Amino acid sequence: MRPLRVLLLAGGPSAEREISIASGRAVRDALRLAGHTVSICDPLDETIAHIHAEWFDVAFIALHGRYGEDGTVQEQLDAVGLPYTGSGPLASALAFDKSRAKIRFRKHQVPTPAWSPIRQGDSPEIWQAAARQLGLPVVAKPDRQGSSIGVGFALSIEDVPTVGAAALRFDVTGLLEQAISGEEWTVPLLDEECLPPIRIGTARAFFDYEAKYLCNETAYEFPADVPASQVDRILITAQQAVQALGCTGLSRVDLRVDPSGQPWVLEVNTIPGLTDHSLSPKSAAHAGIDFPEFCTLLCERALQTAGRPASGPHIRPALTPQRHVIPIRK
Repeated sequence: MRPLRVLLLAGGPSAEREISIASGRAVRDALRLAGHTVSICDPLDETIAHIHAEWFDVAFIALHGRYGEDGTVQEQLDAVGLPYTGSGPLASALAFDKSRAKIRFRKHQVPTPAWSPIRQGDSPEIWQAAARQLGLPVVAKPDRQGSSIGVGFALSIEDVPTVGAAALRFDVTGLLEQAISGEEWTVPLLDEECLPPIRIGTARAFFDYEAKYLCNETAYEFPADVPASQVDRILITAQQAVQALGCTGLSRVDLRVDPSGQPWVLEVNTIPGLTDHSLSPKSAAHAGIDFPEFCTLLCERALQTAGRPASGPHIRPALTPQRHVIPIRK
């Protein structure tokens, strides 16, 4: 295919700015290695409305958290007519809001842990009553935040006010969610095609910010000992989650798999991390797609979605079906 002129969006105003900068550096280097021309834009320094869209073929969004994942920058790019990687404004907004996403999951019969909303200004007794109804332990989460920022576990009823208040430092609303025992899994997808799923092992209470970005002891496994039927169950659940939200391009579904083998969807990330600790590049590499090729593929998918396919043959018209990479099942 011809070299592309890529506008790389990284940095931004969110609490995940440093992660976004790290993702942006990695993507910049990969795209340039693949032969593309890359211009970097930090929305803190330059607004999308002032971008000359005609100078670029595609925008690569490496903005994590608010503004980048909540549909805002997607609406701005639509307004200037520049194709972009990832999901559109509506799917982005739905996925970024955990409570709204869970309502959509329930409507489409996607298994997700039981939850109860929490709000700033509620009394601790209201949260504790909700936790008793859900059953301990529970997880407190801000509605609109990523990278496990503000997430905490309540092992006892006395812990609930503390973790609830910690979550609501990052948003005015949040949720208490039933904690699911078992294994942590994640499934990256390109549109509705699954990349190899990853089982995550961490000595921490859960896969938190430190385990994701700072800890070198976190284990990422592509286990060969898991029955194919169980893997398919995980992949199908992940596909159902992105279908329910209408996600396109790259997304990543985070799940817990309980001791009975039932997958439970925790959330869908529409702009998953692309740092050297990130899961989607690890999964792509396991499928035989190196990082420059992976970033190029994301740009190609964005152009296809916008109806502007890049000229010349595609590197990978579709993922090669394997045991862990399966086509969408209707």
